[in-house]
Amino acid sequence: MLFGKRGKSGLVALNLDVAQVKEFVKERLGVEVVEMGGCKAPITTFIVEPFVPHDQEYYLSVVSERLGSTISFSECGGIEIEENWDKVKTVFLPTEKPMTPDACAPLIATLPLEHAERLVISLKECLLSSKDLDFSFIEMNPFTMVNGEPYPLDMRGELDDTASFKNFKKWGNLEFPLPFGRVLSSTESFIHELDDKTSASLKFTVLNPKGRIWTMVAGGGASVIYADTVGDLGYASELGNYAEYSGAPNQEEVLQYARVVLDCATADPDGRKRALLIGGGIANFTDVAATFSGIIQALREKESKLKASRMHLYVRRGGPNYQTGLAKMRKLGAEIGVPIEVYGPEETMTGICKQAIECIMAAS
Repeated sequence: MLFGKRGKSGLVALNLDVAQVKEFVKERLGVEVVEMGGCKAPITTFIVEPFVPHDQEYYLSVVSERLGSTISFSECGGIEIEENWDKVKTVFLPTEKPMTPDACAPLIATLPLEHAERLVISLKECLLSSKDLDFSFIEMNPFTMVNGEPYPLDMRGELDDTASFKNFKKWGNLEFPLPFGRVLSSTESFIHELDDKTSASLKFTVLNPKGRIWTMVAGGGASVIYADTVGDLGYASELGNYAEYSGAPNQEEVLQYARVVLDCATADPDGRKRALLIGGGIANFTDVAATFSGIIQALREKESKLKASRMHLYVRRGGPNYQTGLAKMRKLGAEIGVPIEVYGPEETMTGICKQAIECIMAAS
């Protein structure tokens, strides 16, 4: 379910028979819980595993850092690990140095010799695997020793999804789940499926369905700048969405994408002005005129919705064929009677955000 402290939340039971497992799950299935970040959602998934009798519980974690790995170990693992954090021993191992008995000696100095020797081997294997598979974090809490071998009783890991291009064969059919409590809307699901079918990147998240500032921005960096600027200017609460398209999507993909953004941005008009930021930074290889053609077609289709919601459009773009694309946008504004401010790279992205805010704050 992607959250911790399950034991303290009464969501872990040990050494139950089948009937007891059924009763345990029945009492808790669908019950809403609040995880550490404050997100509230129902419990929908339980894991049933064979019980492993044990006397000792240990803690181990490997965290990938910029210049190496931080390895932590404790002989007091389990649900009380945070209360016993002073007993956790930590070493930092630079990337270029291998895991050796000397390197991990501070971690296992007080363990019985037979356990310490095996744990050194396990630490080395764990570190090599985490690097090979691009884990950013691995935690075994707790793990125990079974027949002299480390045995994880509970384990979690975080993979670096930006490494999927080199590890997709090793990872197999791995799906990166949404955070706890996050459920995609029908429009977000549509864009997500569209993104899966293209070599381009198409992202869309609704932040505030009633927001009055919406974005349809090309480029990951530019989309972050637009969103951050709106927030920095004090209007994060009015930001309707986060959106980003990049990687040279074709005209049909842009058309489908723009339709979704426009439908959300123009929903439930309340008489107040709204603003839509279109464009982005300066493209390296994306044909601006081609992508704008898809957006322009969607704008024509949604003309009545744009007018009903009092939408003002702010376009800023540079890159290959940007003059042609901007000219088409200016012509569109005159044809459909929707206010469209069009700028090239001479205008700043932050300046466009300020104009949009001034627009929606102007007297109705």
